[in-house]
Amino acid sequence: MICVSPLEKTQIIAISVRLASLLSFLVVLLGAETPKEFICETAPFPQAHASTIVELRNGDLMAAWFGGTKEGAADVAIWSAIRSNGHWSAPAELAREPGIATYNPVLFHTNDGRLWLYYKFGPHPTSWTAARRFSTNEGKTWSLAEHLPAGLYGPIRAKPLVLPDGTVISGTSVESYRSWACWIERSTDNGKTFLKYGPITVLPEFVKPVQGTTELMDVPGSFDWSRTEGIIQPSVIALGNSRLRFYARSTSRTGKICVADSADNGLTWTQARTIDLPNPNSGIDAISLRDGRIVLVYNHTDRGRTPLNLAVSRDGTHFRMFEILEQGPGEYSYPALIQARAGDLHITYTWNREKIRYARVPLSDVPQQ
Repeated sequence: MICVSPLEKTQIIAISVRLASLLSFLVVLLGAETPKEFICETAPFPQAHASTIVELRNGDLMAAWFGGTKEGAADVAIWSAIRSNGHWSAPAELAREPGIATYNPVLFHTNDGRLWLYYKFGPHPTSWTAARRFSTNEGKTWSLAEHLPAGLYGPIRAKPLVLPDGTVISGTSVESYRSWACWIERSTDNGKTFLKYGPITVLPEFVKPVQGTTELMDVPGSFDWSRTEGIIQPSVIALGNSRLRFYARSTSRTGKICVADSADNGLTWTQARTIDLPNPNSGIDAISLRDGRIVLVYNHTDRGRTPLNLAVSRDGTHFRMFEILEQGPGEYSYPALIQARAGDLHITYTWNREKIRYARVPLSDVPQQ
């Protein structure tokens, strides 16, 4: 028998903890690469951004995104493709507004069987309007575009949460001059009418004072962000027992992913606070797995939009990063994340503003945490 002193035992435990942490990092760094593919190798547009993904009733996948000359250009339209039998169809135009740009498509089903497309159009996110179309045959044909009243946006970028009783909880947001805020649009009639709750803002203790006067220009479309305060683009999940939570993007003055909570299925909400994951003013998405674990897809960095990562949590607050989807120079951003009926995770995201990339993560690859 080898005898060790209490001090030596403490040192051995500390070394073991550090080695376990290093091993976990190496597993992430050196683990098997997640299968990824481009939705289309060639397209009738030079830039693509802000994708969404939905599983169709027959198990196929449908993705949509905006594509055109560049973000904000008048030729930017909403495009889509369907993945069937392991292959993506050629991109097809899904929505276009005459003479003005479109943005941020969102695909999802309501409990009445309709497949919805929500999108935005206008000269800039500070002055855009929302529109929507629906399909009753899983995207084969679509209704005419409906322009929504001013101030009503539907899901602003991430998919909404549809509760078992059919209630639609849409995370939305408003980008005004130097001020951002999240809102919740709640519908109990499959999107015919909405009640709006908000604004949901970041508690003051989580907002840093303005540092200098230089505008951050490392991301296309920046608009005086060094002085902008707030959160946008919430992704809503269910935590069980009528409890909901959303995860939101923040500006550099907060620099962390933010969360807000509801204890009554989205009728009322707390103000937002930060969690311990960074956010470089970039879009995120979240899902609640059927076993209760929470998965986030996000950029684990303080600045820029690389790398793109996956993290998992049991309590929805403390996360373990477990996969690097993309790393190295470039922009890998605006991810969309779903869990299919078979259990696996399906992700789409922007690849260098040139293409939309798709990845499938087997459920078995998500740690139990």
